[in-house]
Amino acid sequence: MPKLYEYLGLEVLFYADEHEPIHVHGRYQDSEIKAELVVDDNSEVVEIRFKPVRGKKSLKQPHLSNFKKLLAYKADEIVQKWNGFFVHGRQIKLQRITRRLK
Repeated sequence: MPKLYEYLGLEVLFYADEHEPIHVHGRYQDSEIKAELVVDDNSEVVEIRFKPVRGKKSLKQPHLSNFKKLLAYKADEIVQKWNGFFVHGRQIKLQRITRRLK
């Protein structure tokens, strides 16, 4: 379960046995939500779709807002990390973000 980011108590991660479409999970304590990143032919993110995770409570505010903000900043980087991990077998280095994104 590679963690990509920690941001204000929120964890953003892939599960190691994931599948397409490209997506990440946002988790805070026992709550979780999934975000699918829709990409165009140039691998640029054109849409982000948020979906519940079966069997988990959904993220509540302010953690949902923090997750959305982080994805707005890091969406293209997440696609690169997805391809690096799932296509090329590269390890993911956790990035801790300690300042609030604007």
